Amino acid sequence: MQRRVLHRGHRPWLTVALAAMLLCAGPAWDSSRAWAGDDRAPAGSGPGTSANLTLTGTLTGTDHQTYIEVPFDVPAGMERLTLSFEYDRADRTVIDLGLRDPNGLRGWSGGNKSTITVATSDATPSYVPGPVIPGRWSLILGVPNIRPAVTANWTARITMAGADAPPPESAFIDGAVRRGPGWYRGDFHSHTGQSDGSCDSRTGRRIPCPAFRTLERASAAGLDFIAVTEHNTPSAFAELRSLQAYYDTLLILPGREITTFFGHANVIGPTGPLPFELGSPRLPEISDLLGSIEAQGGIISINHPGMPSGEACMGCGWVAPVPDCTRVTAVEIANGGTMRLTGSAEGQFSHLPFWEALLNRGCRPTAIGGSDSHDPDAPLERQFPVGTPTTVVYARDLSQIAILDGVRSGRVFVDLAGRPGTSVDLSASAGTSMAVMGGRLQVAEDEDVHLTIAVSGVSGGHVELVSGTGGSFRPEPLSISTEQEEISIVISPNQIKKWLRVNIRNSYGQLVLISNPIFFN
Repeated sequence: MQRRVLHRGHRPWLTVALAAMLLCAGPAWDSSRAWAGDDRAPAGSGPGTSANLTLTGTLTGTDHQTYIEVPFDVPAGMERLTLSFEYDRADRTVIDLGLRDPNGLRGWSGGNKSTITVATSDATPSYVPGPVIPGRWSLILGVPNIRPAVTANWTARITMAGADAPPPESAFIDGAVRRGPGWYRGDFHSHTGQSDGSCDSRTGRRIPCPAFRTLERASAAGLDFIAVTEHNTPSAFAELRSLQAYYDTLLILPGREITTFFGHANVIGPTGPLPFELGSPRLPEISDLLGSIEAQGGIISINHPGMPSGEACMGCGWVAPVPDCTRVTAVEIANGGTMRLTGSAEGQFSHLPFWEALLNRGCRPTAIGGSDSHDPDAPLERQFPVGTPTTVVYARDLSQIAILDGVRSGRVFVDLAGRPGTSVDLSASAGTSMAVMGGRLQVAEDEDVHLTIAVSGVSGGHVELVSGTGGSFRPEPLSISTEQEEISIVISPNQIKKWLRVNIRNSYGQLVLISNPIFFN
């Protein structure tokens, strides 16, 4: 028997506030029927739409120890549903929560959670990830306690979004991990047992490695963020959502390594469907993938492009054409696996020439790095640790949207050794124009450029200037004499090329920091 929402003599009410593309207001709840009113299917919606729905109601003492189902409609094309619930808690009133979709129970969290997300690829613990099925859903309210004379109002705010709707501020956490602008250190490339990551169990058996081991290493390395980038599959997202609540000082970014026969690329941000079968009818060209990534607010990075591709590692090197390189956000110019194999980010299998060739074409992909960790517990001789190399991003705060915007801006450097305290930044001016790393400087034909290089943590090392000519900008190095150094030089008009960046080497001559360029008009 269905229970009423209000005590006898009153009719409950639901207030439904919807986006223009969604539904008409839902019918009223009736104490004698489970659902009274219009049973039409919900209006169809495209995958790029989103909608907001507010349900409200009141409970009284007659609802003590009852279950109440409050129906609402979900339109077609939705990928994610988030519900936020609040109620009057006076006099020890308790309301438990659950969700039912058209196929049955989707989850039950009791009084444990006030915000619930259910999505195709992930869900709040207590709930099952899977398709957001169009049709009639129900919010289940369990009332373990409400005293006889008490009246308690409740409100449920529901947000529904399609795959191409604007992304949330962060995928697995509400808002930012930390507010305020600054340099944030992270790793854009890692794997767990959800794809081919493995580690030893407590008894020494080789097992698919649980994600918490990678996150634990990232925290120990002092990282601010990490992207978990399983090969083609979104299966890790549900596990990551659960772990994000515990690792609340570490921003976890959803990622996938789109692994094809013609190259690998990390996609960071999207949680909706992405094709990976490059060369098949599902993904004829790489440009067909870029549109889906952009619609979901994500970025793409071409991974380890300098690696050979063949039987030893099919598709590891990038051989696919890049039809529109202006749509490629980043290039992985330093990969932990390659560096362990060759001992350097330079020389054999270096990814720097691929990146610089794109820069010389007039493209502006941001240089990033990633450990490509497949075993967070592996010794150094077998694999570089999580966070080596580290990508350091200047962002407005520590949230998913801000980190991705920071990568797009290009104010990013790669710390090859993963050593907190080392840094490099560039700024330049010409006349009244100014630019920072990743920016473009307008320069008149007769103007000098004043370049400033700020370096920390590499005392005794030196700076190399690298320009759009593809070689060293000037033969003599610029010495770094202190732990905090600011070096200023003047560049004459005849020396200005398309772009200029710096390498930082330590006192042994080893490359330790790679900056992104400043571009010139």
